[in-house]
Amino acid sequence: MNWTQLISDKRFGMEEYHDERHHERTDFQRDYDRLIFSSPFRRLQNKTQVFPLPGSIFVHNRLTHSLEVSCVGRSLGNNVGRALSKKYGAETANFAEFGSIVSAACLAHDMGNPPFGHSGERAISAYFSEGVGMKHEHKVREEGGRWEDFVHFEGNANAIRLLTHQFIGRRKGGFALTYSTLACIVKYPYPSTQSIKKNKFGFFQSEEETYKRIADELGILKLDDEKDRYARHPLVYLVEAADDICYQIMDIEDAHKLHILTSEEAIELLLSYFTGEKRERITRIMRMVDDVNEQIGYLRSSIIGLLVDECSRVFIEHEDRFLNGTFEGPLIKQIEPQSRKAYESCSDMAYKKIYKAKEVLDIELAGYRIFSHLIDCLTEAVMNQEHAYSKLLLQRIPDQYDTQVPTTYGKIQCVLDYISGMTDVYALDLYRKITGMGLPAV
Repeated sequence: MNWTQLISDKRFGMEEYHDERHHERTDFQRDYDRLIFSSPFRRLQNKTQVFPLPGSIFVHNRLTHSLEVSCVGRSLGNNVGRALSKKYGAETANFAEFGSIVSAACLAHDMGNPPFGHSGERAISAYFSEGVGMKHEHKVREEGGRWEDFVHFEGNANAIRLLTHQFIGRRKGGFALTYSTLACIVKYPYPSTQSIKKNKFGFFQSEEETYKRIADELGILKLDDEKDRYARHPLVYLVEAADDICYQIMDIEDAHKLHILTSEEAIELLLSYFTGEKRERITRIMRMVDDVNEQIGYLRSSIIGLLVDECSRVFIEHEDRFLNGTFEGPLIKQIEPQSRKAYESCSDMAYKKIYKAKEVLDIELAGYRIFSHLIDCLTEAVMNQEHAYSKLLLQRIPDQYDTQVPTTYGKIQCVLDYISGMTDVYALDLYRKITGMGLPAV
């Protein structure tokens, strides 16, 4: 792969309008702005990240997480862009726009995720792999649909659908983002049938041709013709690194605010990134303030700076492997040993004490029940549209979703489009109304 082709400001779905005009904002900066002002992005403020949405204590939701990932991604992209510009010369490719491309892709990376955090994804998968939804498998396969798209439902693949699909009444190309920004969102560039790990793939059957168009336009390598496996766009590694950096560190900070971790546990975990004189200096600066939350905030910013530098270094050192598609694993796994060990300690603690916390498990339990019921009711409605109850329920589905699509695969996907776009509060409210537990005020 080569940087000149990989960085394209051509817009998906609007290719015939592409020109070489120079605007005040670059096309990649316009991608960022387009996402920021969109309704699906705004809805992230009411979607769970890890912990339940705030009561008296504010913790991260999908919106704040995405904004922070975008900031870190911009730093990573700028670091790498500057280094490659020095190496090759600025005229070789648009290296100055790496920060804008990565930050825009970071904004969009969670836009396809359903409500209730990752439990939403698992609940959808469980409904079709071991729940009532299993009854539709034969019909989907018989009609040529890809059943694996549902039993391995993936928020990343759903983001590409959300951003590129022409929903009813919408313009061609969906959000009409640049080819490069779209490619940088796809962490797993292969279909669900080639998913090595459960729930890890990059595009649904409905968007497979879309991704192939993007890959061909940018010259992304195809690693396996038989299995439709592609190399990642190199900048995907920076998007992934920004996400890895943020969620791990911010989960520790949130867990401290919620008293799942003590101040001593949180500080020790974060200080473990540093040794020797650097640790002494950071400890000294940290103790200049007495507020524990401020101390943890300072440690968090110091660690993010360290990890951004480390991930940038790894990328620059292994640039050739990203371009020939041979780099394996995330950047965070290749950072220097002390930082890697500290990161792994944070991961272990997060798994043991955070992701198994009562508050997190309660959200997962609620998500399973709510999702199963909503999918069941809505799927039955689109499959049996002549029934009286179905006619009522279908009126709740916005016109942009095509309930008249002829295939079983398409009908299920229509339901999942609607449900995955819901906020936590909307999903809970609809569940209560459908079940009769909540009624409009009379």
